Amino acid sequence: MKIDILTLFPEMFKGVFEESILKRAIEEKKVDIQIHNFRDYSMDPHHKVDDTPYGGGAGMVLMCQPIFDAIDALRQANTKVIMLTPSGIPLQQEHVNMLSKEEHLILLCGHYEGFDERIRSIVDYEFSIGDYVLTGGEIPSMVLTDAIVRLLPGVIKEESYQNESFQTNRLDYPNYTKPRNFRGMEVPEVLLSGNHQEIMAFREKMSYTKTSERRPDLLEK
Repeated sequence: MKIDILTLFPEMFKGVFEESILKRAIEEKKVDIQIHNFRDYSMDPHHKVDDTPYGGGAGMVLMCQPIFDAIDALRQANTKVIMLTPSGIPLQQEHVNMLSKEEHLILLCGHYEGFDERIRSIVDYEFSIGDYVLTGGEIPSMVLTDAIVRLLPGVIKEESYQNESFQTNRLDYPNYTKPRNFRGMEVPEVLLSGNHQEIMAFREKMSYTKTSERRPDLLEK
């Protein structure tokens, strides 16, 4: 998979993609991630990418020309363009699963007062990571990239994510490790029994209980 990220602040991505699983996935060529400053595509002598909104109002709006030209330069036959904005549909695991099967993604990070509405004409998907406003689309694009890359073949073991939270519309079951007793809190006895059928039944029950207590909306799905 190839992921191109269009942003005004490329430096924000340095640490994120140079650590942990993302770094290993890049080094092992499971994914090719490239960061582009769409200011480089501006035809303005001062590389201007925004202007005041028609009709008045606060803030500045990102202009069509630099973004259209950047996407035109990067788009391939198999490309999907994704815009990260507060007005996008809420990002869900099912969307991540779908996007992880694509070959080429372009992530478009918004900033200022948002995009000229006409930019949406060249976008395939528009996602939000929550009902709140951030200073730009850079952090949401990092979230989306991380969620997608971990599902790519060979990045992590498939069994590590098959039954985790949201893959089955439930939260993951609680996990424990050594010691068996910590400050009077015991590991459930069934997990020490060696009976895999009973362990699976216990985890299934605890997953359901945890979800019903914390996220009952998931069970409605």
